[in-house]
Amino acid sequence: MTGMESLTGLLHIHPVFASMGTEDLNLFVKLGTSRKLQKGEVLALQGDVWPYLFFVAEGELDAVKGSREGRNLLVTTFGKGELFWGLAFFQENAPLLATMEANRPSSIFLWSRQRIEPIFIEHGRMSWELCHVMIQRMQRASAIVDDLAFQPVAGRLAHLLLDHFDTAGEQAVERSLTLDDMATRIGTTREMVCRVLYRFADKKLINVTRTEFVLTDRDGLSRLADEN
Repeated sequence: MTGMESLTGLLHIHPVFASMGTEDLNLFVKLGTSRKLQKGEVLALQGDVWPYLFFVAEGELDAVKGSREGRNLLVTTFGKGELFWGLAFFQENAPLLATMEANRPSSIFLWSRQRIEPIFIEHGRMSWELCHVMIQRMQRASAIVDDLAFQPVAGRLAHLLLDHFDTAGEQAVERSLTLDDMATRIGTTREMVCRVLYRFADKKLINVTRTEFVLTDRDGLSRLADEN
């Protein structure tokens, strides 16, 4: 199966494109451009006027928002089969609100507004389904804002650690995330992350070594996450 055939198959089952016929879908694919990204490679920078729609065929892209003080916040991650766009895809000259960066080797497909706007106008169902995707993004953003506004750093870090233990399915996980990575994910500084981690260790909730985190009191860490 060629890359084009694989992409067509993925798009065919995506709600935004499922209403298109085979001929129209093949044309839509031909109007796009494929990109391979290495881990850490940037697709577009915060502040760019970037009038593109992108689809993740393989890998993952992080949307990271930077502040004037130099702090970063991981807003969300787009995985295989997910679709997103720059604001300038809909609003001319609108700057991108976050940097799009691959967190692992990734394959994406890009379409410029100029090339595919007529297709969206012609296929009303596509625009309707894209509105559904927008609503989902707004709900995701609202949950992030709620966490940042109403949950202290300790609660956010407790949630992050619990998610990693649950994903691994084990009581010990490698320290694959740096302090900066964790700070970016919960919207704080690496110094604060370090301070809270050792506070958790003092309370016997986790054990922190040079190479791993060991969960020693899941119930205690869960209560901390829920209470905050």
